[in-house]
Amino acid sequence: MTKIAVIVGSLRKESTNLKLAKAIAALGKGKFETTISRIDDLPLFNEDLEKDFPKAAQRLKDEIAAADGVLFVTPEYNRSMPAPLKNALDWASRPYGKNSFATKPGAMLGTSPGGIGTAVAQHNLKGTLSYLDVTLMGQPEVYLQFKPGLIDDDGNVTVEDTKKFLQKFTDAFSTWVEHHQHEKSAKAA
Repeated sequence: MTKIAVIVGSLRKESTNLKLAKAIAALGKGKFETTISRIDDLPLFNEDLEKDFPKAAQRLKDEIAAADGVLFVTPEYNRSMPAPLKNALDWASRPYGKNSFATKPGAMLGTSPGGIGTAVAQHNLKGTLSYLDVTLMGQPEVYLQFKPGLIDDDGNVTVEDTKKFLQKFTDAFSTWVEHHQHEKSAKAA
């Protein structure tokens, strides 16, 4: 079974992006297994701390290394990705030369109450992920406007059109990761 590390950029207990991550996990059941990687216990990135690498940061690096792909689910704060997400990216890509994201297939999506969802945050995130050598899926893009009750606490999508759209994204992401697994296996052979 394909393993997906999911990084949710919000630390909120009632995060709509956590609900979205759970919805993708539910829609991908049978195609991939997800692990939502914890990022709330990471210290602020400081290169001085690399000498005694923080256990929480090592755990995150290990989860990403063990995954076949990475899914980034981000809110948008002040027209950018949230600080906890950037902090997680910094830790998991360090120390220099030991980037856990390198060559991993990935995708991003997000939700917010605003009309453009998380389009600007994802634009910022895309530049960072490209630099970190994540092979990003280009289509379909998901900039979801969240409305109360759209996704319940268990990840069930309550609006049929939205559910179909998210299923399309989930299926494309599953195919994207599988394609890169086969490509990686062919190169190793």
